[in-house]
Amino acid sequence: MSEVAGTSSSGVLDSVVRIGRFTAVMYKPHYVLYGVLWVLALEGTAALVSQPDSGWHPTGSTALRIVVVAFVLLYLRMVDEQKDLDYDRVHNPDRPLVTGAISAAELRAAMAAIAIGAIAASLTLSVISALMIAAVLAYGLALWGLERLSATIRTDILANLAVTYPVQLLVTAYVVLSAADTGEVRAIWKTAAVALIFAGAFLQFEFARKTSRTPRPDEHFYSNALGATGSTAFGLLCAAVAAATDIVLVQPWTKTAVVDWIPLALLLLPIWGAVKFVRGSKPDYPVVPAVLFILTLYIALIIQAITLT
Repeated sequence: MSEVAGTSSSGVLDSVVRIGRFTAVMYKPHYVLYGVLWVLALEGTAALVSQPDSGWHPTGSTALRIVVVAFVLLYLRMVDEQKDLDYDRVHNPDRPLVTGAISAAELRAAMAAIAIGAIAASLTLSVISALMIAAVLAYGLALWGLERLSATIRTDILANLAVTYPVQLLVTAYVVLSAADTGEVRAIWKTAAVALIFAGAFLQFEFARKTSRTPRPDEHFYSNALGATGSTAFGLLCAAVAAATDIVLVQPWTKTAVVDWIPLALLLLPIWGAVKFVRGSKPDYPVVPAVLFILTLYIALIIQAITLT
């Protein structure tokens, strides 16, 4: 009996080690950094536009939301690893699930643990928080099912974007509604409009990383559907929506703080990327300007909120 128990314990430990290795390979530190900045910028901006005379600073509830979002992003990465398995066998043969470095059963066990922890942690904030994070987790699983059922969703990148992007909106809704329940923001129409800033910022990056002047018929590139020019233009439009929405909501012309104009100035980054791509000879769109835009925009939004008086 003790030998069986020892074998079982050893198997669990091995699985934990493999999950840790998967996380190290597929969930790099910059994903965590993105999650931290996303929650801080989102909550801070929602507070700035909904209660401009109250000021904002991160609280213990903010920290807990950051932890929950960071783990939920890992959960969604695990979902992607499984739903994209057939595609990865062809285009990303070094992925852990493809190589057998981890099994689907181990990923699902880790997902279950994350789901239980995320819902329980969110429940300590409020019932709404727990319901919203449960909706995020459920939607992630629903996407997996939709892609298995629909060839169009699997192969048409625009149709795929239409059904997969809402999971980002659900995470945004989780942060804002949870913060409203715990008192960091007020639930008014301007609070909801803040979502446009983060949708535009993310989508400009999403289009930048999947745009090429070289046809990629077997890969999921937006330029396959829109052409290199169309994909570039749409990415720029998304960046403009993000910056313009912030300017409209924050109304920097009514204040003296220069920092409030920074989001508009940051549009130079995606413009630089577009010009570099159009005038250059490299086949793929330069991703660095898109990454710099989203990260520096979030940092600028956090500074805006913290310096609010």
